[in-house]
Amino acid sequence: SFEDKTLVKLYGKLENGQSFVSVNTIIPYFYIKSSDLKKINRYLKKYKTEETKLTTFSGEKVTKISHPSQTQLNNLHEAIIAEKDPAQQAVLRKQSVLSDFYLGSAHAVTEKGEMLIASNSGSQLPHIAFTSPNLIFVVGAQKITPTLTDAFDRLEKHVVPLEDERMQKAMGTGTYPSKVLIVNKEQPFMGRKSLVIFVNEKLGF
Repeated sequence: SFEDKTLVKLYGKLENGQSFVSVNTIIPYFYIKSSDLKKINRYLKKYKTEETKLTTFSGEKVTKISHPSQTQLNNLHEAIIAEKDPAQQAVLRKQSVLSDFYLGSAHAVTEKGEMLIASNSGSQLPHIAFTSPNLIFVVGAQKITPTLTDAFDRLEKHVVPLEDERMQKAMGTGTYPSKVLIVNKEQPFMGRKSLVIFVNEKLGF
């Protein structure tokens, strides 16, 4: 039973394009550079910070950030794979879209704050556009563009060719930006929370 327990469902996408909700019976955590800790201290009142002996690839010390309470997660991905009935499996896939948290990235972010996300299947777009109340985007600084026109140019000339090459090698099939989402802002009445973390390193394409 999950009564009286905090449930966190982390949405992701496999190399074969299938969506999933990952589960672990651990306290969720992530790392930031220790030198950046003071910049975000006001956001960490409910979280635990822990100095570590770990470093970035460039040798900078990192701090571990975690939530103080134990979290129990429900592995919907395993349930989807285990289900042999195609109709029921389709139902489970639809249910996985209703995750409490979405963790992902964007293909471009303009200097005005517009975010561009493309997808071949569109499986991750419902989370971003509507269903997930908590959104976390980790974006490499190289994805910042001056305008939306530049964002589409980056998608077409940089992201798609590299992703197509990766998919050809991994799956034997290419990709295409079949569906493209532009996020301008979140309306307050929706009650959703979005966190965009820019990393001054090259992450993804």
